Amino acid sequence: MILTGHEITAAALDGRLTITPFEPDQVNPNSYNVRLGPTLLTYTAPVIDAHRPNPTREIEIGQDGYVLQPGELYLGHTLEEVGSNAFVPLLFGRSSVGRLGLFVEITAPIGDIGFHGQWTLMLSPIRPLRVYAGMKIGQIMFFVSTGTIDLYRGKYQAAHGPQPSRYWQDVAGIEAVAS
Repeated sequence: MILTGHEITAAALDGRLTITPFEPDQVNPNSYNVRLGPTLLTYTAPVIDAHRPNPTREIEIGQDGYVLQPGELYLGHTLEEVGSNAFVPLLFGRSSVGRLGLFVEITAPIGDIGFHGQWTLMLSPIRPLRVYAGMKIGQIMFFVSTGTIDLYRGKYQAAHGPQPSRYWQDVAGIEAVAS
C-alpha cells in the first residue's frame, strides 16, 4: 500500500517518517515533492573505476543556476532530509522535470527502511539544461512494509550533500573474504 498525501502529513507530524524541512504545500495526493540542494559533484577522472574511490569536483549552484551538460553525470542531493523506520521510500523525478529532458534517478529509486539523510540524485540531461537550487526536482512516495523490519545501517547513513559511489568498499570486503 502507498501512503496518501494526508497520511504522509500525519506520519511526518507524528514521527513515523522524517522530512526536514517539512512544507505542507509540497505534499501531493500520494507523494512529497523534494527540492534540489545547492551542491553538485562530478567525477574528474577520464575513466571511473568501480574498484577504487574516484576523484570528484564540487560545484555550487549559484543564484543564476547552473547549466548541466549532456554526456556528464552530476550527483546532486535533496534539500530535504528524508527517512523512515516504518515505511519504504521511493524517489522519482517529477514529470515536469522529465519533460525538460532530465533524468533524475537513473537506477536506484528505492530507499531502505531506516535510512535518514539527504538523498543523492543522479542527474543526466538530454540537452543543456539550467537548474536551480531549491527547484522541485523529484517526489518521494512511501510504501507500507510487511514482515520483520531490519533497519538500514549502511555506508550512506546520515548523508549530507551529494555522495559519490562507495561501491569500492563492497568490492574490498568481497576481496578480503576471498583471500
